[in-house]
Amino acid sequence: LRLSRRLEQLTGLETRLTILGHLQRGGTPSAFDRALATQLGSACTCAIREEQFGVMVALHNGASRLVPLEEVVGKRKIVPLNHPWIESAQRVGVSMGK
Repeated sequence: LRLSRRLEQLTGLETRLTILGHLQRGGTPSAFDRALATQLGSACTCAIREEQFGVMVALHNGASRLVPLEEVVGKRKIVPLNHPWIESAQRVGVSMGK
């Protein structure tokens, strides 16, 4: 909550506090979830500190990197139906429109 308020003060923009657990599916975050969130969040705060805006943080080959939004906006990345992500989602009951 303090971070949200401070960001509003610094930027003059509305911020919204989001509790990670409220966004998640599948229960308590695993150690991997926490490590990934820390890695991506850290990269995000570094980008803000360095005033690198108009970018997103992506995970590529295990490392976080900044990607200009122009490279991704309006583009789709198709995930093959036999991809492990799809299979994992189906195993835990995520609806795939079937």
